[in-house]
Amino acid sequence: MASIHQRDLLLTGFVWSAAALVIGSFLWLLSDMLLQGAGQLSWDFLTAETENAGRAGGIAPVLVSTLLILAVAILVAGPIGLATAVLLSEFIAKDNRIARAIGMSIDVLAGVPSIVFGLFGMAFFSAYLGLGFSILAGGLTLACMVLPILIRTIEEGLSAVPDEWRKGAAVLGMSRLSALFYILLPAAAPALAAGLMLGIGRAMAETAALIFTSGYVDRMPSSLHDSGRALAVHIYDLSMNVAGGDANAYASALVLVIMLIIINNIALMLANSLLQKRISLA
Repeated sequence: MASIHQRDLLLTGFVWSAAALVIGSFLWLLSDMLLQGAGQLSWDFLTAETENAGRAGGIAPVLVSTLLILAVAILVAGPIGLATAVLLSEFIAKDNRIARAIGMSIDVLAGVPSIVFGLFGMAFFSAYLGLGFSILAGGLTLACMVLPILIRTIEEGLSAVPDEWRKGAAVLGMSRLSALFYILLPAAAPALAAGLMLGIGRAMAETAALIFTSGYVDRMPSSLHDSGRALAVHIYDLSMNVAGGDANAYASALVLVIMLIIINNIALMLANSLLQKRISLA
């Protein structure tokens, strides 16, 4: 019994140490960005035009371009990812050939490097479809990157819902569509939020794919067909190609982290709202 207790203590210590390492790494990065970039943050920095290749001025055009690219990616990938996850979880048997083929394709896509997605987006969206270097091309490329994460996360969330709930809905005379929207999806709301957060995190932090599709232009976009510089690309450019741009690079990185925190909290609140709604109806 003593050895079992010691192993339990060892495992508990390992788990807490891993958690502390993750939290410590995040706090270390955040503190570094705060020390280096907090002094540059101001309302003018967020609302002014970019000047002198990013050394001066603000990041208003970059923020607008980032949000537009992200909106295109999520609006395209969200419905497709949800529909595919529902198909794999609720309408096709796990040992079906089509299900295996779709699953293998998703797993392969999840492992493709971002630079390959960038080259694909440049060849297909920018060149073949004639979108050029544009926000639309960048958003569609990111949608392809986000899809595997959304599909697998939502699929696992739906698969975790007990089969008794499906049988109970059938006994009550509910159609499969009604059971899906009123029981299964609200129950899988945490998985939906997790998939959304992971997808948004990858999309907002992407650089390689956007360099080849949305471009480098740092002026305010007037439409989705304009080229636009994403925030991650802006940080990369200031750090690697612009002498004297480190301060604004740190400030831009801090803005990116803050945006991720805000968006993640919004996703969690929406998931909790759906879950509470299901509990109140139960």
